[in-house]
Amino acid sequence: MEKMTDRQSQIIAESINLISEKGIQGLTIKNLAKKIEVTEPAIYRHFASKMDILVTILDTFKLEKQVVLTKIAVNNISAIQKLEEIFTYHFSSFNRNPAMAAVIFSEEIFNNDDRLSGRVLAIMETSQQIMLGILDNGQHNGELRNDISAEQIALVLMGSLRLLVKRWRLTGLSFDLEKKGDELWHSLKKMIAPD
Repeated sequence: MEKMTDRQSQIIAESINLISEKGIQGLTIKNLAKKIEVTEPAIYRHFASKMDILVTILDTFKLEKQVVLTKIAVNNISAIQKLEEIFTYHFSSFNRNPAMAAVIFSEEIFNNDDRLSGRVLAIMETSQQIMLGILDNGQHNGELRNDISAEQIALVLMGSLRLLVKRWRLTGLSFDLEKKGDELWHSLKKMIAPD
């Protein structure tokens, strides 16, 4: 992915904010131009379409997330600590930038476009592969229970994280996501720790 210009970064940031405020339907080139206080043709000089803006948002998120999760995975700490850091990163990141949660967890964005659904799937698969590596090592080292497959544990962990963030969004950010995320992690930790 090429480095974005300052204007492209601004367009991406404002697009995320528009989606958060008005849903995907609210992200139009007209609304975006008005928010940034430029003409519509000025937007098109930086992105060919609304779809290209959405693709860039997802690619940026994927790259950032991959860098962070890879750093966590190679840390010289226990599997449980790595998984906790992954949970903490997600809840802290979405808490700081709720608009990004609106984009990532807005299924209506991706229903009718293979480019977008493919990118969301790639984000999920990258996260799952990193998590599976941590889980496999943790099970091999006796740090995690091994009577449940790593794939099933990953599914439970990722699904729980997603459900909590989705609930937070749907209730208008009505609770402290990081606090509830920490409570969720401590419950999940008890479920995956060896007996």
